[in-house]
Amino acid sequence: MSIHLHLQIVGVLQILLALAHLTFPARFDWKAECSNLSLLNRQMFYVHAFFLCFTLVLFGLLNLVCTNELLAPGRLAHFVLIGIAAFWFVRWLFQFFVYDPRLWRGHRWNTIIHIVFALLWSYFAGVYAWAAWRGGAL
Repeated sequence: MSIHLHLQIVGVLQILLALAHLTFPARFDWKAECSNLSLLNRQMFYVHAFFLCFTLVLFGLLNLVCTNELLAPGRLAHFVLIGIAAFWFVRWLFQFFVYDPRLWRGHRWNTIIHIVFALLWSYFAGVYAWAAWRGGAL
């Protein structure tokens, strides 16, 4: 498969990931979980969650609408690709070094989800890095 297609697949997956976040408040009972937070912290939590989803949609649309431009030679495209690769690489690091392993070890479903998302972050970071390297940025 070509890097062009991989960027588009990543774009679709990022939009789907943003849409999946719409289920999180109910799935993780955010209303009860956040009830002990101050109003400021509770609102910051929701605002940051919204902007994460918004960023995922923008990343996805960028991949789908501007695939050729991302792959064209130029400093801006290379910088964007390297930046988003770094974003997903740091997210991969957080998967292993910030989330406490007690959240998934010994829990079959949580372990599966942990592995799936570690692979997803690897794929995202790898595709962006590949696209940047292909363009001579790395």
